[in-house]
Amino acid sequence: MATSTITRTDAKHLKEPAVPRPPKDSQLATMSRRSVLALDAPVMAASIDSLNQLLADTLTIRDMYKKFHWQVSGHTFYMLHQLFDKHSGEQGDLSDIIAERVQTLGGVSIAMAADVAERSSIPRCPREREDSVAQITRLLHAHEIILLEARAMARDCATAGDVGSNDLIVSEIIRLHELQVWFLFEHLDLPERVT
Repeated sequence: MATSTITRTDAKHLKEPAVPRPPKDSQLATMSRRSVLALDAPVMAASIDSLNQLLADTLTIRDMYKKFHWQVSGHTFYMLHQLFDKHSGEQGDLSDIIAERVQTLGGVSIAMAADVAERSSIPRCPREREDSVAQITRLLHAHEIILLEARAMARDCATAGDVGSNDLIVSEIIRLHELQVWFLFEHLDLPERVT
């Protein structure tokens, strides 16, 4: 086993950057910058908060898809392995769009795993491997949580006049989640429902 080449024993270098930045370069996560988007500050703050919630949940479901991509097994392994990877990538792309909207509104997008875990509404998955039915069921539940949030947030944004955020939520978030739910749901062997 190699020995450490770190000669400092105070561990201060592990707690803060070597070249600290002045405080004026930072922005609180709960504060928005002044903007010329023709939106009132309270409207932007509400949209930033909503979008950060959707961002945390989007990053969580992206990671769920990647976990299940790695851990799926059974007779549908290849199909689900490919599907989970595709959906993970789409959620990753979506997270970038959401984060950019938060920044456009003058906010600070949530970004670090610990912050995402703290903020997410989606229940944490167990570390263990689950069968594909349990994986799909967990994903469908996560999609449902996001869709419920997104629909309420889209209505709020529209009512407040933030049509840009409303458009993103409806055109990007809701439509992608509905499509992914359809793909997942078709993998469950459920009896046909007659209404």
